[in-house]
Amino acid sequence: MTILIFIIILGILIFIHELGHFAMAKKSGVRVDEFGFGFPPRLIGLQKRGRKWKFLFWSQKPEAGGETVYSLNLIPLGGFVKIFGEEGEGSGAKDSFVSKKARSKAAILLAGVFMNFILAVFLFGLGHFLGLPTALSDEEAAKFPDSRVAIVGVSSASPAQEAGLAAGDQILGYIENGRLIEIKNTAQFQSIADRKKGQDLLLDFKRGDSQMEIKLIPRENPPSGEGPLGVELANVAEVSYSWYESIYRGFTATISLTFALLAAFYEIIKNLIVDGRAGMDVSGPVGIFNLTGQAAQMGFIYLIQLTALLSINLAVINAFPFPALDGGRVLFLAIEKINGSPVSQKVQNLIHATGFVFLIILMLFITYRDIAKLIGS
Repeated sequence: MTILIFIIILGILIFIHELGHFAMAKKSGVRVDEFGFGFPPRLIGLQKRGRKWKFLFWSQKPEAGGETVYSLNLIPLGGFVKIFGEEGEGSGAKDSFVSKKARSKAAILLAGVFMNFILAVFLFGLGHFLGLPTALSDEEAAKFPDSRVAIVGVSSASPAQEAGLAAGDQILGYIENGRLIEIKNTAQFQSIADRKKGQDLLLDFKRGDSQMEIKLIPRENPPSGEGPLGVELANVAEVSYSWYESIYRGFTATISLTFALLAAFYEIIKNLIVDGRAGMDVSGPVGIFNLTGQAAQMGFIYLIQLTALLSINLAVINAFPFPALDGGRVLFLAIEKINGSPVSQKVQNLIHATGFVFLIILMLFITYRDIAKLIGS
């Protein structure tokens, strides 16, 4: 199930991104040879020529002079857009990407980034409308009957981690003298953990739809900044809003998280330059797959949040001025505007190819580290 959910989320993110490129290219009068859902080989395609539509199967070639081929492909991981002139061909042709003004080219290149932001606003807005888990103070939590104490972070080598507690778990209560005592807020939980230092504490908690019990011993002398159990807690309840306020909150949440991601990337780059280390956790496909599994266990609303966050992440990364990314291609347009002439297409292709190879190596390294972390845990 996690694999299916992961494929659906990844497919939506990439498909929406490519839909932005497709729509803006069409609006700018640039020919789009193919708009595919999934990656080749092609299963089936549909092409219009004149007033007639023609089906294309497997390796059948599109008809010359026909319009865009809309294809369904075998590998269901997003989509792609084949834009005429993107690799420098068709110079002088009105419908070629390379013949358009720099402003139109930039709009086409950044349309995918824009669509990922729009998707994030929509998903966060939907989440606020349905009821997103929201952190509350103890006083606020008393006003919500469905409020519960949730774990939002677990310290490494802590009693909580060793016992198997994880972020997202909901603490329902503790068992004492054979009786379940409900825990209503974080202050009560912290008081119990302090009182039970060095003693067995039997917790009743919920993970996804499963209710379980777990035994652990709160530390008598925890490290500085950590409590006896080594958990970060929050009172959480589903808080929903009207549809119009949900749109506003979806927009503000997207803006806030975008700046937070930019700050995080700045820290990563700064740390790499200063001491050669990223200085924070960076996850690749395996790490995201693992996060997807955790979110799926916690519920649909958490999957909405994760998808929105990944959409912002994809937008920010693609906007970064690095070769092979959309931002890198826009950087060449800026150089063209400053110099008054474009950089040689051969040079651009070589730099983009080099950047692509670097990104693949980086992804393989991060994937290896993610797998090593999973095996180690």
